[in-house]
Amino acid sequence: MGRQLERVLDRLGAIEDQITVLTGMAIRHDGSLAGLATEVRGLVSSVERIERRLRKVEDEADAGPPTA
Repeated sequence: MGRQLERVLDRLGAIEDQITVLTGMAIRHDGSLAGLATEVRGLVSSVERIERRLRKVEDEADAGPPTA
């Protein structure tokens, strides 16, 4: 149950990042530099989320298989 909740929260965060990027693109398309900043913030957030997930996978791999 905990892992399912974690996946849902990760997916929600990813969707939030995508919305931020798309909002920035829309604002930038309108000719505003603020839109570019919003887009970049969303992209940075998305990359940070991927890095956290990768670190978690690497940590689990370093810990080895769970013992029963």
